[in-house]
Amino acid sequence: MPITDNPYLALTAPGLPGLCPYVPGKPVSELERELGIRDSIKLASNENPLGPGPRARAAVTAATADLGRYPDGGGYELRRALAERHGVDPAAITLGNGSNDVLDLVARTFLRPGAEAVFSEHAFAVYPISTQVVGATARVAPARDYGHDLEAMGALVNEHTRVVWIANPNNPTGTWLPAGPLRAFLAALPATCIAVVDEAYSEYVHAPDYPDTSTWLDAFPNLIVTRTFSKVHGLAALRVGYGISDPRLAELLNRVRQPFNVNTPAQLAAIAALGDADHVRDSVALNDAGLAQLAAGFGRLGLSYIPSVGNFIAVDFGRPAGPLDQALLHAGCIARSVVNYGLPNHLRVSVGLEEENTRFLSALAMVLAK
Repeated sequence: MPITDNPYLALTAPGLPGLCPYVPGKPVSELERELGIRDSIKLASNENPLGPGPRARAAVTAATADLGRYPDGGGYELRRALAERHGVDPAAITLGNGSNDVLDLVARTFLRPGAEAVFSEHAFAVYPISTQVVGATARVAPARDYGHDLEAMGALVNEHTRVVWIANPNNPTGTWLPAGPLRAFLAALPATCIAVVDEAYSEYVHAPDYPDTSTWLDAFPNLIVTRTFSKVHGLAALRVGYGISDPRLAELLNRVRQPFNVNTPAQLAAIAALGDADHVRDSVALNDAGLAQLAAGFGRLGLSYIPSVGNFIAVDFGRPAGPLDQALLHAGCIARSVVNYGLPNHLRVSVGLEEENTRFLSALAMVLAK
């Protein structure tokens, strides 16, 4: 928790005094330590319940032989593999310690006091944090059906706008934008505005009109697309993500990127994961089944939910979800409160293994009955 009477607060950057830090999902170890319980499950952080694939695991094991050496600071082999995957020049790739790192690089590169950033209500919490910490002004567009309202976002863009953040699909709502409206929105942005399309959950989406915006870079030189290995590839603990953009934008991001920001095991595991199509297929299939299982369970309990194309689903209790969240914790089930996203009546539930989903739904039924 922030220390409100911290005497050093006056010495900090302008955006920091009012900043609320990002709150991650509660770890299983913390819950069990606090409540004295065991065998808890965590469905709070949108992790792949299968974890890494066999190729990535083998790459991490092999990497232990060189732990005494610094990583390749330029990530040559990983950037080359990503460039081949996306059909771009390696100079278009910016590596990050997770895609969050790339989002922060964008803020530190293009935002400053007097500049503005536009994003949607209910959008990923890192956007307001990264905007505020550099002293820029956030312009928040009201959501439409829990998702991005591009018309409302466009109305907030002005001569001071330097970054527009778009999550597609969006976390925590699981909503998404089709190709046509998104392309029209990007085309209408001024050249002085950087558009960031965050595609952390893109591999889970089956909709035929869902766009891979990394293929739009030639049309939109002010576009930065971010991806991660933390979700479908199951490498969340290794923290590796990347941005794809015009090389001139990537060159600027790399000026402020920290040295060695992606470690050796992460680089090697990511390269291996790119070649493990079977693991991606199995992860997506498990997620499809889990989404259907959770949605059906919520329906049986008379609960509405936001239809999701990610690896999570936000369920609506029609009343403040905090007491239910606490009761679920005592039952050994960790979900994610999204009150900080302006959704006090919802909990976000990550898709787990079939047996984890079953246990969560049983615990939820018990909690609701009480």
